[in-house]
Amino acid sequence: MDPAIHLGADGVPAAYRAFGEREAHGVSGTYEAWALGVSEDPEVSDLLATLPAGKRQPNLVFAAARWHGAEGGYAELRSTLLDRWPQVRATILARATQTNEAGRCAVLLPFLASLPQPLALLEVGASAGLCLLPDRYSYTYDDAARFDPDDGPSDVVLACALNGDARAPRLMPEITWRAGIDLAPVDVQDTDACRWLETLVWPEHEERRERLHRALGLARRDPPRVLAGDLLDRLPGLAAEAPADATLVVLHSAVLAYLDAEARSAFVELVGRLPGHWISNEGARVLPSTVHLADGPAAHGFVIAVDGVARAVADPHGRSLSLLPV
Repeated sequence: MDPAIHLGADGVPAAYRAFGEREAHGVSGTYEAWALGVSEDPEVSDLLATLPAGKRQPNLVFAAARWHGAEGGYAELRSTLLDRWPQVRATILARATQTNEAGRCAVLLPFLASLPQPLALLEVGASAGLCLLPDRYSYTYDDAARFDPDDGPSDVVLACALNGDARAPRLMPEITWRAGIDLAPVDVQDTDACRWLETLVWPEHEERRERLHRALGLARRDPPRVLAGDLLDRLPGLAAEAPADATLVVLHSAVLAYLDAEARSAFVELVGRLPGHWISNEGARVLPSTVHLADGPAAHGFVIAVDGVARAVADPHGRSLSLLPV
């Protein structure tokens, strides 16, 4: 969710209206209707305002409601929230928005492939670690034939449209070490945790849900290492474990928006002191170096930056990539 959307106790109606109009519009008819419905419903808004501020996010609230049976139009959501509030509230407090979109690897791959090989991949906010496995997926870019891992076609195929000067990588990155950090890592062997990840995928996005299901199945064969902890605390020590003969790459997608401004600044300072490279894939308003793109080319997408320099605009789910002028 856009960090600029205010979710204070007095801002629930405005926040949900902004979510419906700016984020769900044209993307999920269900979530658009639900968000706009909440914004016009004082009883439901007041109920959501009783949640801790960090737990009022539409993505989390709506997923929790669906976990407890909500579907269809706003009337069904309202009924679930009002009639099953103790159960829904418990789920909201116990869970988090940890959407793990493997499709983002399609827009990260060209930048990973351009760095000195081999790579040591370190992802912050890794969730189940699916974006730590870019070399295990197959890809279809619209300027090239299907692009497969070295050991053959993958069960997971990621499609990406390339715009302007964007080009598919010529070689699959060689990743010799990979690890991640997350406040609450998702165990890919845990059926309940994986079902929650699938619930976080928006209702109409069946293709994404099926891709997630396949990626989780692939990850179970050789689960990525994801450590529990705060990224600011864990990052230096884990980075130090990366092999010296590999290029360290710290990466993240849709993570820093969940940090406050002070923590984001501390992260930027910390990652800047590490060896290797830093690849971010975030909303334009998240980092000072990309905010100027928020009302222009990145108004509806993420910005990919390499070592803090904006390089491309990407679809939030990895479906398209457009290079920015150098």
